[in-house]
Amino acid sequence: MAWDDQNRNRGRSDDYAELEVMFQDLKNRIPKLGAGIWVLGAILLLLWLSTGIYTVAPDERGVVMRFGKMVRVTDPGPHLRLPWPIESVLKPQVTEVQRIEVGFWTVTAGPPAEYETVEQEARMLTGDENIVSLEFIVQFRVKREQGKYAVKDYLFNIRPIRTRKGQNKVVKQVAEAAMREVVGRHIIDEVLTEGKELVQRETAELMQSILDKYGAGIEITAVQLQDVQPPTREVQLAFKDVASAREDKVRLETESQSYANDLLPKARGEAEAIKAAAEGYSKSQVIEAKGRASRFLSLMEAYQMSRKVTRERLYLDAMQEVLEGAKKIIIETKTAGQILPYLPLETLAGKTPK
Repeated sequence: MAWDDQNRNRGRSDDYAELEVMFQDLKNRIPKLGAGIWVLGAILLLLWLSTGIYTVAPDERGVVMRFGKMVRVTDPGPHLRLPWPIESVLKPQVTEVQRIEVGFWTVTAGPPAEYETVEQEARMLTGDENIVSLEFIVQFRVKREQGKYAVKDYLFNIRPIRTRKGQNKVVKQVAEAAMREVVGRHIIDEVLTEGKELVQRETAELMQSILDKYGAGIEITAVQLQDVQPPTREVQLAFKDVASAREDKVRLETESQSYANDLLPKARGEAEAIKAAAEGYSKSQVIEAKGRASRFLSLMEAYQMSRKVTRERLYLDAMQEVLEGAKKIIIETKTAGQILPYLPLETLAGKTPK
């Protein structure tokens, strides 16, 4: 019994010694473990703080959210925020022009592109109670007022917020409602032919008015009709014939106007030339007549002053005018009575004697 107690006491002392060695070893290791924990904590802290650095692209705006509430909007460039999860950042593209299809949807972008009509959206009633199948697209972007984008309205005034799904759905619903109202104001001929531009413009204006009332922060940039057709094939062919006839009418009117524009200036020019020539001839005849009258009056005055001299001068002037171009033969007066004059009439007349 004494031996067993002695062995038991010896085993306990060995256990205590082993525990003491273990504690001493742990005691030596603790400083080293503590330094590693501090380094790891510092790295994790730096990583956490780095989540507060963000960059906004030129076509974006940064919307800073603090616990889900918007606190500010930042411009393009690098910025700082409180680390996650205290603050987060949304980056909507404000310059991008988005597109909505109404009455159809694109199956494949192609080329060639393939489309499929959505009859429920495309069927509309005109003002004269005719049905048309109308497909159109709407282009829109974030509204810009006084040099700033309405990012807050765009993100938070339409649900579901902060996603394109909500904005696209609202724009499509507004576009369909506005187009139905505008088409209902016009007759079918206007919608199918010359009134398309008016329908597009009125629809864009009505959509913008509705979205402004919603405070959607959206600007409609374009409404474009892609295809407008009557619902049945027979009616489509008839309206195509009408449209072709209208196009021929416009073409012929354009050609005739072009011909008139080319012909009228020429005719006006010729008329002006004839008029100018007539005016010149009239002035020349008037001046010539005045000259003749003045000459006659001067002769009459000279004649009244000296009749004999004036008669003699007139005689000489007349003879000079008559004999200036004639062939003349001069014979001395004394000899003229002694010879027989011979006048070669044929030569003088310009004929060759036979």
